[in-house]
Order: sequence, then C-alpha cells, then structure tokens
Amino acid sequence: MGIKDLLGRLGRRGGAVVSLADIDRIEADQQKIFSRIEHERKSRTGFGKFLKHPLQVITEKPLNTLYATVPVAAALLICGFIFLIMEYGITALFITTMADDLVFIAVLIVIVPVAVLDFYEERRVRSLEDYLPNFFRDLAGMNDSGMPLPNAVHMVSAGEYGALTPYIRKMDSEISWNSPFVDAMWRFAERIGTPLAERSVDLISKATASGGDVGEVLRAAAKDAYDFVYLWTERRNSMMIYTVIIIVSFFVFLFVIAVLTGTFLTTMAEAGKAVASSGSAGSAFMMGGADLFTYKRMFSHCALLQGFFSGLVAGQMGEGRALAGLKFSTMMIIISWILFRFFI
Repeated sequence: MGIKDLLGRLGRRGGAVVSLADIDRIEADQQKIFSRIEHERKSRTGFGKFLKHPLQVITEKPLNTLYATVPVAAALLICGFIFLIMEYGITALFITTMADDLVFIAVLIVIVPVAVLDFYEERRVRSLEDYLPNFFRDLAGMNDSGMPLPNAVHMVSAGEYGALTPYIRKMDSEISWNSPFVDAMWRFAERIGTPLAERSVDLISKATASGGDVGEVLRAAAKDAYDFVYLWTERRNSMMIYTVIIIVSFFVFLFVIAVLTGTFLTTMAEAGKAVASSGSAGSAFMMGGADLFTYKRMFSHCALLQGFFSGLVAGQMGEGRALAGLKFSTMMIIISWILFRFFI
C-alpha cells in the first residue's frame, strides 16, 4: 500500500479532506528524510567514510596507513630511478649508493607510520585492558548490594578508570536514554575494540539474557580479564631477555662487519693493488681485481635486511605480534644506514 492510499483512507475515516498536493508534499519530505539517512549511512562506512574523513580512516588502524604510504613510496622510487638514469646514466644504479638510498627512504616512508601508530595503539589497548577488571569488579559489587545494572553503571561512571573512563561515561549516557543494558554493553565493547572487551561483554550479555546471577558473572569476567592482563604481562617480561638477545646480536653483527671491512678487506685490497702494480703473478689471488666498494655495498644490504627481519622476530617473540617489532626494525635499519654511509 502506497502512502497516497494510506492517507486517503485515513482522511476518509476521520472525515478530513487530504488533498493530493498535501500527499505529494509529505511524500517528498519522506523521500528527503530517507535520502539524508542513506547519505549519512554511506558517509560512515566504506569509501564514503574515506572521502569524508580521509585522515581519520588512514589513522584508524596502523595498517590503514599503507593506503597512503605505499603509493607515495612507489612514486618516489619510480621518479627517483628515472631521474638517476636520465642524469647520470644506467651505471649510476651500480657504481653509486644513490639507488640504495632511494630504496631506504621509500621503506622508511612505508614502515615508520605503521610502527608509530602501532606503538600508540598498543599503549591504548594495554591502558584500557588494565582497568577492565576493576570496572567489572565494581559493577559486581554494586549489583550485589541490590542495585540494578543501569544504576550501577551510573554510579561507577563517576569513578576514575584511566583511559576507560570516557567509554564508561558514554555507555552511561546511552543507558540514561533508555538504551537496553546489553545493547549499550555491546557498543561499549565495539568502541574499545579489543578482543578481551568483546569476550567479557559476550559473557555478560549471555548471562543477563539467560537470567543467571549477573553478579557472579561480572566477578568471573573481572577475574578472566585480570588473568589475561597478568599472563600477558608475565609473558612480556619473560620474553624480554630474548628481545634483548636479538638486538644485541644485531649490533654484534654490525661490529663484525665494521671490523672486517675496516681492517681485513681494506688491507687485502691495498695489498692486492700493490702486487698488481708490481706485475706479480700472485695478484690473481689477491683483492686487487675486486672492488672494495662492492663488498661494502653488499654488507650494507645484509645489515639492512638483518635489521629489518630481526626487528620483526623480536616483536613476535616479545609481544606475540610481528607488527610490534616494526619499531625495532626502524631503529636498526636507520642505525645500519648511518653506519655504512658515514663511518664505513
């Protein structure tokens, strides 16, 4: 049944006369409302959200920065290589380190934003999850005293829970507008966006729906959250020594390369040149025919690769996520580049 038929019937039953112009105006207003709702929905999800808030979408998750940094890095590489070839010829890619420097800068453009955002995101998650056990425990205490859960949330929202406080107060505001407690809890977990929060809220919502002892469930959720945070902290502290070993091993690797390049290879190259200039047949077995620059460049590539992948391994072992090791990778490849460009 269309809106015209519905309004016509209502008009006839109520004795009122509804003109076609009024019906058309109401339909037009209705269409405008639906169009605005649909436009707002598209602007909050997918590509529409990116067009409206590009910076927010890019910084929402660490890996989202790749949408911006990878094209920039690729453009830098392409333009840089074209410039080098046109300015210095194709041989510039092999007899200079300018091509290596371009690749190094492009890699930094890609990984530095990811490493920085992941570092701050990890701190945010840890700060939120540290206060979750206290929040659930206080809710359980309020509920045990006979206070309904919405009122308990309102009382708890007046407390201080660090980074979790704004999320609790927003949930209290939703409940004050007659939003169901379970729905408000789910939106609370979605805003926090951590697996621990979603798991705890899932447990609480199912217990509330089944009519069980919510106080006991809240205490169980608090204990589960506390155990999770405690075990994660213990794991990080226990694996810290392996992270340190990986970083120290990298610096030992750099020290060995620096000593090898600065003493042995340099001495062999000078001796080889001296033998070659004397015309001795033994020069074929010396480094006179080898380019010391090639060895240094090869060692610099090895150091950069070693630093990058050692950082990922350190993150995987220390925090259980390879992405968390990008901060170590960034630090180590910068040190490697500085060492080989200015000291070796």
